Amino acid sequence: MKITKNTQGQVDFSKDNGLVPAIVQDSTTRVVLMQGYMNAEALERTLDSGHVTFYSRSKQRLWTKGETSGNTLSLVRIDADCDRDSLLVRADPAGPVCHTGADTCWDEANRGDFLDHLERTIQERRDNPSEGSYTTSLLQRGINKVAQKVGEEAVELVIEAKDDDKDLFLNEAADLMYHYLVLLAAKGYTLEEVREVLRGRHK
Repeated sequence: MKITKNTQGQVDFSKDNGLVPAIVQDSTTRVVLMQGYMNAEALERTLDSGHVTFYSRSKQRLWTKGETSGNTLSLVRIDADCDRDSLLVRADPAGPVCHTGADTCWDEANRGDFLDHLERTIQERRDNPSEGSYTTSLLQRGINKVAQKVGEEAVELVIEAKDDDKDLFLNEAADLMYHYLVLLAAKGYTLEEVREVLRGRHK
């Protein structure tokens, strides 16, 4: 159940002294970032402010993630589990989440799927050009050149597909995938939008 202002009253806070566990997941990478606890007031403030807020059991008060470090969690959505006594919070982190400086409280890099990580890197090169970067130089040459490179890499992959050299075939496949992601970035589209089209076809 997605939690909104109209449905927050349906969360069951009765089982653990008015608290429910709140598991925070990066809305983009799907990596689990941390766990905290919310009471009804923390949930209300989260929904009102758009910044994930917890109840601190040690300090006995509400605290908004990033209130001292600046590494806030911007709310995307909250869902309750089947028993309505646990929350899954999807959020966008502004920097490392753990107080140790790690991306997550399990000391895991917040990268998620490698293709998504690669796509974000390409988008970063597009939005913040980096001198000496092949991706930046390719994007700066314009959409026609990027599209041409995709065509060239596709032809090279087809040629390698006719032989039995695994390494050459996989390298050409990787080249095509990379340039395809560059083309998506150049057009202003995302891999997730392509996934949505595929999901729509998979019925």
